Amino acid sequence: MATYEILIADDHPLFRSALHQAVTLGLGSDVRLTEVASIAELETRLAEKADWDLVLLDLNMPGAYGFSGLVLLRGQYPQIPVVMVSAQEEASVMVKAREFGASGFIPKSSSLEMIQAAVKAVLDGDVSWPPQAFEAVSVSAEAKAASEGLASLTPQQFRVLTMVCEGLLNKQIAYELNVSEATIKAHVTAIFRKLNVRTRTQAALLLQQLESISPQS
Repeated sequence: MATYEILIADDHPLFRSALHQAVTLGLGSDVRLTEVASIAELETRLAEKADWDLVLLDLNMPGAYGFSGLVLLRGQYPQIPVVMVSAQEEASVMVKAREFGASGFIPKSSSLEMIQAAVKAVLDGDVSWPPQAFEAVSVSAEAKAASEGLASLTPQQFRVLTMVCEGLLNKQIAYELNVSEATIKAHVTAIFRKLNVRTRTQAALLLQQLESISPQS
């Protein structure tokens, strides 16, 4: 039988360990697991190899704005199924995960058996959603538009965008990424065009549309 290659992306070592244990117990020697603790590490692994069988993605990862990691993955690597993993178990979070293209959702309160069942279902080409994912929760048009715009960005453009939203100047971003300031200016121009925004503030507001919980809730 073929070996499944699964990428676990979670910044909590304890929960990475729990996921690792659940998946290993469920699939035994038929699985090879790789762990990363940030969006930057995740992007590096995906750049090295794009034929992963599954990504288990923590919702609140360093380097991500809520669902931005999921949106980036679905935009750049649509062939890889993604299951969101989160301690936030509100229906609105699960509905957004489904709307933005995940193949399933594993609440962090899940038992080992529930985690195993979800992973197996998605590896078999199915989906795995708790009942709350089908509640009548609407995703705003702004969030959908933000999702579509962000999905069109390259990983490098996405990295530049997050730095812009953190308030870094072009020359600071250029230093961080070890490229010229002209390159960053070109990236920013392309990002604004893809997102249909004109200012850094508008770009930051757009990224906030993908936060996992809206400010009102």
